[in-house]
Amino acid sequence: MFEGTRKFSIAEDNNTEMKRVLQSVYEALKEKGYNPINQIVGYLLSEDPTYITSHQNARALIQKIDRDELMQELISSYLDL
Repeated sequence: MFEGTRKFSIAEDNNTEMKRVLQSVYEALKEKGYNPINQIVGYLLSEDPTYITSHQNARALIQKIDRDELMQELISSYLDL
């Protein structure tokens, strides 16, 4: 059995899930011939789900992510915080 206390981070799990969803959405947009970056930015700025294709369930996936948390994570990642 395990010795001592095991730690886990819900934040890490959440970040991993956000990354997985973004990668899936990116690939779905790319497959449909869209510019994935422009489409994702359009969605983040407007919260209009029509920026994201329904191909491979991408629209439903991205709507499960809290937009504010996603933007915070993107900025933190960009600034290496």
